[in-house]
Amino acid sequence: MTMDPLVLLTDVDRATEELLRTAADLDPAAVGRPSLLPDWTVGHVLTHVARNADALTNLLTWARTGVETPPYASAEAREAGIQEGAGRPLREQLDDIRAAHDRFADAGAAMPAEAWAFFLPPINQSAAAVPWARLREVSVHHVDLGLSYTPADWSDAFALRLLREIVSEAVSAGWPAMELRPYGIEHALTIGSADNPPVIGGPTKSLAAWLAGRADGADLTVSPDGELPEPARWK
Repeated sequence: MTMDPLVLLTDVDRATEELLRTAADLDPAAVGRPSLLPDWTVGHVLTHVARNADALTNLLTWARTGVETPPYASAEAREAGIQEGAGRPLREQLDDIRAAHDRFADAGAAMPAEAWAFFLPPINQSAAAVPWARLREVSVHHVDLGLSYTPADWSDAFALRLLREIVSEAVSAGWPAMELRPYGIEHALTIGSADNPPVIGGPTKSLAAWLAGRADGADLTVSPDGELPEPARWK
């Protein structure tokens, strides 16, 4: 998948519209139903998607202006915002996501070329990483709604980048050692260091979804025969 932030902003537009179409078909009462995330309702997921857009808009504003603009006032404020917004009517939730996305898109469009290189301490990366962060949030939490959209709907490019990102983070996060062999990818991806780690094979989308905690790995293979390792909890 491209690293070009301007191209990724277009991908974010498309992913957001896909999520809004899925959510628009919900029964209005569905906001109170459990999502696929522990202890979160559909309303929690929808509210988080909106507030995440605002948080990342803050980071783009910081990069553009040089004025420190944290994504959230505090961890407590982040949590409170999600809890307070979770029970709102469905129409209000969808309007909120659309408005928050428009603010994010406007912030992206306002970025001069040099601002994309601005280093942002909260994400320990340059501003060029922000559009990917937003695309990841929208696409993964779309799955968390527990509706018609699943990891099978991710693009191959998105799934591969997500898989590589999880693997790079897992190396320093105490995950069990394993070797991943996505179908059609020449080089294996390795987590941890061990003699003869289990080799996990399968479609890239399935591997990414399993490591992200969005699938049970039932369609993956393990060699030598045995049970799948237990991935650590991801975001």
